[in-house]
Amino acid sequence: MKDELLKRFFQYVKIDTQSREDAGDQYPSTEKQKDLGRVLVEELKGLGLQDVVMDSYGYVTGKLSGNLSEADNKKVPVIGLLGHLDTSPEVSGKNVKPVLHENYQGQDIVLPGDKTQIIRTADNPDLKEKAGEDIISSDGTTLLGADNKAGIAEIMTTLSYLQSHPEIKHGELRIAFTPDEEVGQGTKYFNAKKFGAEIAYTVDGEKAGDVENETFNAASALFTIQGINVHPGYAKDKMVNAIRIASELVEAIKDYPAPENTEKHEGYIHPYVIQGGVGETTVKMLLRDFEMSGIEQKEELLKSIQKELSLKHPEAKIELKLERQYKNMRFVLEKHPDVVENALEAVQRTGLKPRLQIIRGGTDGARLCYEGLPTPNLFTGGHNFHSKSEWISVQDMEKAVKTLVNLVQIWVEKCV
Repeated sequence: MKDELLKRFFQYVKIDTQSREDAGDQYPSTEKQKDLGRVLVEELKGLGLQDVVMDSYGYVTGKLSGNLSEADNKKVPVIGLLGHLDTSPEVSGKNVKPVLHENYQGQDIVLPGDKTQIIRTADNPDLKEKAGEDIISSDGTTLLGADNKAGIAEIMTTLSYLQSHPEIKHGELRIAFTPDEEVGQGTKYFNAKKFGAEIAYTVDGEKAGDVENETFNAASALFTIQGINVHPGYAKDKMVNAIRIASELVEAIKDYPAPENTEKHEGYIHPYVIQGGVGETTVKMLLRDFEMSGIEQKEELLKSIQKELSLKHPEAKIELKLERQYKNMRFVLEKHPDVVENALEAVQRTGLKPRLQIIRGGTDGARLCYEGLPTPNLFTGGHNFHSKSEWISVQDMEKAVKTLVNLVQIWVEKCV
């Protein structure tokens, strides 16, 4: 299993699949994501899966039939396993050079391509626990791409293992690899009903043993401030500076919880883009909270700030557009407790301590939950996603495969 995982993973990370945030209506945001998709189509066919296709949007799907009797196959829900093709736009994914640090002994890891990039044990307490294991990193000039090519390699290796071990009983599996997850568009054109799974798992988490059943509720806010721009030499009592009003807007939330001072279940308001000039300035904000009441409270706060600034600057036009983005998948998964409970049991059978975790962000699974497909997130074993210091243990990747193998068996045991 180790050799097969390494071969697949090293092959996948060398394919540049970085997505883009500024692609407009183009989908997927980069055509190069399909380069990996085409490789996976051929591999899935080679593993004997049926109905393997990559559609015009870049979605790769396939089916592995159950190996139970016809009657028993009907008793076991069709399980979906999902990963995503793209890597983060934040750090280059071109010319990735994976480095295998065999029999790691607990030291800081200096990355050979850029020796200023050091994976320090002081900053990575989980790394201290990996002495004797085999660690994979990039060479320090790019990200590694374990997010989510580790998940893809683990799903593919699971399929290979099941095909070569027919004594392991499983129901029907549906496989999907999606583009543009990193830019929040992974399920934009994904047809969950056509996919055909009744429950699903994304394999896109981090630390070994983690099962994630919660995401933020997410909303966005766009302030558009229209001022009056005149020559600054003759601006007295005429100019209305949209930049200054925008600075007042940001100042008004300076004491409110922000990403840089929150953790765990704490929500925040995050101003993340400010653009424009005297005549017009826009400010974009993210609103995040694990409870919908928290999102509503944040929306009301921004509405009150808009009203106050409009009264203070009547010559300006201050508009606020609020948009709901996705909801906490916990609200759906609570109605399907066995989906999470079976995942936790699978982790335990693998020999790990299962941990129910939250995602301080979003996931394809959050949207799929609200399209009728309950989808928690399982670990890959990766760490430091979206950075040049990304790393993963080969042994943890093996544990991810074993967890998936255990999971499909548990569903058979519970349903047949």
